[in-house]
Amino acid sequence: MTAPLNISRRTFIKASALVVGGLVIAFSIPQAKRFLLPGAAKETGNAGESKLPAPNAFLRIGTDNTITVMLAHSEMGQSIWTTLPMLIAEELDADWSKIRVEHASASPAYLHTAYGIQITGGSSTTWSEFDRYRQAGALTRQLLIGAAAEQLGVPAANLKTENGFVISGDSKISYGDLAEAAAKLETPKAVTLKDPKDWKVIGKATKRLDGPEKINGTAVFGQDVHFDGLMTAMVARSPVFGGSVKSFDASAAKQVKGVQQVVQVPTGVAVVADNYWAAKQGREALKVEWDLGPNAGLDSKAMLEDFRSKAANPGLVAAQLGDSKATLSKADKLIEAEYALPYLAHSPMEPLNCSVRIEKDACEIWTGTQMQTTDQQAAAKILGLKPEQVKIHTLFLGGGFGRRANPAADFVSEAVQVAKAAGVPVKTVWSREDDVQGGYYRPMYLHKAKIGVDANGFPAAWEQVTVGQSIMLGTPFEAFMIKDGVDATSVEGIADSPYLKQIPNYHVSLHTVKTGIPVLWWRSVGHSHSAFVMESLIDELAHSAKKDPLDYRRALLKGHPRHLAALNLAAEKAEWGKPLPKGVSRGIAVHESFGSFVAQVAEVSVDQGTVKVHRMVCAIDCGLAVNPDSLKAQMESSISFGLGAAMQSEITFKEGKVQQSNFHDYLVMRMSDMPKVEVHIVQSTEKMGGVGEPGLPPVAPAVTNAIFAATGKRIRQLPIGNQLA
Repeated sequence: MTAPLNISRRTFIKASALVVGGLVIAFSIPQAKRFLLPGAAKETGNAGESKLPAPNAFLRIGTDNTITVMLAHSEMGQSIWTTLPMLIAEELDADWSKIRVEHASASPAYLHTAYGIQITGGSSTTWSEFDRYRQAGALTRQLLIGAAAEQLGVPAANLKTENGFVISGDSKISYGDLAEAAAKLETPKAVTLKDPKDWKVIGKATKRLDGPEKINGTAVFGQDVHFDGLMTAMVARSPVFGGSVKSFDASAAKQVKGVQQVVQVPTGVAVVADNYWAAKQGREALKVEWDLGPNAGLDSKAMLEDFRSKAANPGLVAAQLGDSKATLSKADKLIEAEYALPYLAHSPMEPLNCSVRIEKDACEIWTGTQMQTTDQQAAAKILGLKPEQVKIHTLFLGGGFGRRANPAADFVSEAVQVAKAAGVPVKTVWSREDDVQGGYYRPMYLHKAKIGVDANGFPAAWEQVTVGQSIMLGTPFEAFMIKDGVDATSVEGIADSPYLKQIPNYHVSLHTVKTGIPVLWWRSVGHSHSAFVMESLIDELAHSAKKDPLDYRRALLKGHPRHLAALNLAAEKAEWGKPLPKGVSRGIAVHESFGSFVAQVAEVSVDQGTVKVHRMVCAIDCGLAVNPDSLKAQMESSISFGLGAAMQSEITFKEGKVQQSNFHDYLVMRMSDMPKVEVHIVQSTEKMGGVGEPGLPPVAPAVTNAIFAATGKRIRQLPIGNQLA
């Protein structure tokens, strides 16, 4: 396969000049398609509509034979620290033991090939970089062969590469010894990529490169940043979203040993101290009088009733076909159901933090971020600088799940404001309580569905109303993500459901509400609620028709082979239909998101109202699995994350305040509650999708469908909690 390269000699020389005694490759590929953010799979344009990105990653070979890959994306547990270097190593024939990885700084040079900004999100990193990183490896290999050919005086065609060496008969030269000479050669206009049948690295289970340093404690996260003169700050924020400071008394806070300053910032009052404990104690001693603002009366129960009243009538049309109203009026049977899901926090294990050092004409920021471009722009605007004057050091992220990809750049902006007001370098740290109560949640949703079935028990008409907040409203993505008032992420997985495509009459609509609660994408975005509703409704229809839930889905998905491939593999590995131990029942669900297709089978028991999940069997078709080990780990992670949300997690409001504060009342999965998890990969040559998020959507409905099989009670509201008590 020959691939054109978008690299000028000028660009190549500029990149090579960055390293003394080595070879640097800057690389990019033509932008074939532009996709929606943060996970919608609809194409919105083509290469002709946007400027091609600048070279946006670098491969560096040192004279010591090390190969350093610069990542434009952020490693937050999803294993791109390993997967992307695998792509380079494959085409480069590199010695894997010599591979090193570094996060790239924020820069226009590192824009995402599809999204146009520097971002890690939408389960997009591997598929978006698949060609570009392989090209980098292949280009470097070709240059090294060219340099070796000149040194050895033999035709390049007579040379081969293996494990970090260029080989000619019994002679071999290491890549490190060739790096300087290779850097002086003319950049080739095209490279030949390996045929998949010759792959030795791609598709093979590979241990994580970041594993050792994360195990031995040498990995650097935001909380680990320290340098001389760096202070620590904690911010007292309004207990109600939208509130503001009326006045504050800092006298007691300033008496706390280690407290150096107390400064007001747009988000509240910051206590700046020598260390975290002093900042925390100083904040506790601070006296602040708040103007709670217009959201002081927020109440979860009242909001749900408001959502319910809105769902009584159709909203703005998201998708429609035929005449659902007329068909419903003459259907053999009607099934009506209401489903509700709560606000959810992202709850990463590492709470938010950001270190900032401001100088006369520059600013440096150290943080774990998923969205470098917007953070850099926000900091520059606050300080009156140009974006290129703000350097962001991307560090390992102790979890993100979307929270660290905020168009509002909230935690970075706040940290910059604190450092600006204090006049010294400051690390602004959020406690766990700050994180849980700090906003930007997965929105609460309510769905109302009315389905008319025919004499065979299959849907003939489908009406569904969704009520919830928009995560795109007020963001830079609003212009192309909200059409005719409908936020695509609010109805994804419903408006484009494969089940609806089999129905001649359907009507899907949306009410977008404003509550004053900050919301943001959360792992799997709209699919996190839509899959629960759709797969629960399909299960309801199957049981109403007295049909096996697996067979019922197979009938409706007969024109969707990738759904069926995942569904059938999960059912086979779970031994669907085989008797289970007494008291244990199965549930199944399948869903597509982010270009991948995932089925989950849950084995569940219910004893005196207590639900126990014994086993989860997962099957995924994501196209090519670059690193099967990483894929399986992400499915396991999604299952854990999804089970926590299904069983226990929720954010509720009373008198405007978040009622949860830490892991004792914002409950997530514990190790002791985790079931046995099995992950199976569909062998597929289809288009590559993501894996960081698609495992989550079918988790909750698989569990609740199993609960129905066990008890006859349909769970229509999450979390499950004590609904069965």
